[in-house]
Amino acid sequence: MLKFLSSLILSSFLSFGSPVNYEVSLAGNFGEPRPNHFHGGIDVRTGMVEGKPIFSVADGYVCRITVGLDGFGNAVYVRHPGGITTVYCHLKKFIPQLAAMVQKWQYQHQTCFADVQLRPTDFPVSQGQLIAVSGNSGASYAPHLHLEFHDTRTWNFLDPLDYLKPFVTDTTAPIAHSFMAYPIKGEGVFCGSQKKQSFGFTSTSLTRDFWAWGKVGFGIWANDYMEGSFGILGIRKTTLSVDGNIVFESVVDNIPTRCNRMVNSWGDYEHYCRTHTWYMKSFAEPGNTLPVFQTMQGNRGVIDFNEERDYNLVYTISDIFGNSRSYSFIVHGRKQYIPSSPKQNVSCMLSYDRLNSFQRPGMALIVRPGLLPDDVELSPRMASEPDALSNKWSFYGQSYPLFDWAKISLKLNKPVKDPSKLYIVSHYGVDRYMGGTFKDGWVTGRIRELGAWYEIAYDDEAPVLTSFSMSAGKLFITAYDDKTGLRSIKGFVDGQFVLFEYMEKSKRYVCNLAYSPVKKTGGSHKLKIIAMDNRGNSKEFTSQFDY
Repeated sequence: MLKFLSSLILSSFLSFGSPVNYEVSLAGNFGEPRPNHFHGGIDVRTGMVEGKPIFSVADGYVCRITVGLDGFGNAVYVRHPGGITTVYCHLKKFIPQLAAMVQKWQYQHQTCFADVQLRPTDFPVSQGQLIAVSGNSGASYAPHLHLEFHDTRTWNFLDPLDYLKPFVTDTTAPIAHSFMAYPIKGEGVFCGSQKKQSFGFTSTSLTRDFWAWGKVGFGIWANDYMEGSFGILGIRKTTLSVDGNIVFESVVDNIPTRCNRMVNSWGDYEHYCRTHTWYMKSFAEPGNTLPVFQTMQGNRGVIDFNEERDYNLVYTISDIFGNSRSYSFIVHGRKQYIPSSPKQNVSCMLSYDRLNSFQRPGMALIVRPGLLPDDVELSPRMASEPDALSNKWSFYGQSYPLFDWAKISLKLNKPVKDPSKLYIVSHYGVDRYMGGTFKDGWVTGRIRELGAWYEIAYDDEAPVLTSFSMSAGKLFITAYDDKTGLRSIKGFVDGQFVLFEYMEKSKRYVCNLAYSPVKKTGGSHKLKIIAMDNRGNSKEFTSQFDY
């Protein structure tokens, strides 16, 4: 919080403007919970169309331009005095000066993906200066501007509305839909059960009879709303008080990048996977170090109903504009029997706070400290097939994401022609390439999901290159690799490198000859395209065309 206040004080000397030239309406706000990450910025509506002008929100300089990285599509990074960097994502195209810098870098590195680093004197910008036009590039499902604010030094995510609030109108208070009770196994019961239970907020003051004994945590399903927007937004501030004393408070304003996947612990990830509804817990699991919430009393926000009396619970949810709403209910402390928790299999336990080495014949899993929200009992499963390169392993009966990468090693069951083509594949919905290095009969890769199946796979197949065509001075090619993924695609015309750019939401690449070094002669030209995958397999395509 002190670091955030320091950045806020320094940046207060800057004048911040709107990134667009029309009234700002949000399709998404900062910190919304999503599977495996918080929403790291705000989504500014562009009327469901591309091509809206995008402006720098403050003085500074363009420090970075990327193409095809981090799901951002085309993105511009602007560094500002006072320790703030803004990132403008999913752009359709850059202004010509920046586009020229990107293309120069792409030709120098012979790749369509780009990470152009600029010096402070390369491209200074002023507040309100045009830098790009909006689009739908990268991991975007509809045209919009995704705008992020970062602490330049730590790269923590910051809430853009702390700087752009004057450009947004919001007088609508958040709404809570229901709460969830989480009895702690072996230590508490709620309404006669040790299972988690949800209860709808039919009013802001519930009169239903709730009772509990022992230790119980709570969570809340709530959304923020904004007039003029159909978006369902996340909650900025949540407090839970018992008898007037705050036991839990969260303010979603500053999220370290290392904590991004901890959203799966703060939110009820298991419930989300079944219902696509997030209940955000008002208590902390021991491995969750998110700084956006704090618990004011012991038990990490878990409430101990240890007296036979009435406990008055109040949830208050607020947005950044001060709009708030409170919900209250009474829980009767009623002494009752608490069943013991089931005995755990110690040999299958992973601890959140120490290095874990889980081994079985032909498999080794290494999970370092800080990757788990709490101690977890694995339910390992192994499957073997006669012709498989290795046994297949899964470690949990349902999805269980880790906070960061763990290491898995699998033993190779039979020799292969070229061990450099071996890798670890993850089966969970879709097959995913998890890398892999071969040594002494074992292949080692990485995992972030305990519920997936893992095995050794082999890829000596070249990528697919097909469907070459030419139209209006542009060359088109389809390229992909369904196993380890496409690592690079390079095109050459008459021996000179030409840039083939990725066409969003497709497997196609395009070369605009007008922006290439190829001279229009009206004669025949020789085209060569080389595609390579992540195991070093390559495919070459050659053709002739007139231009």
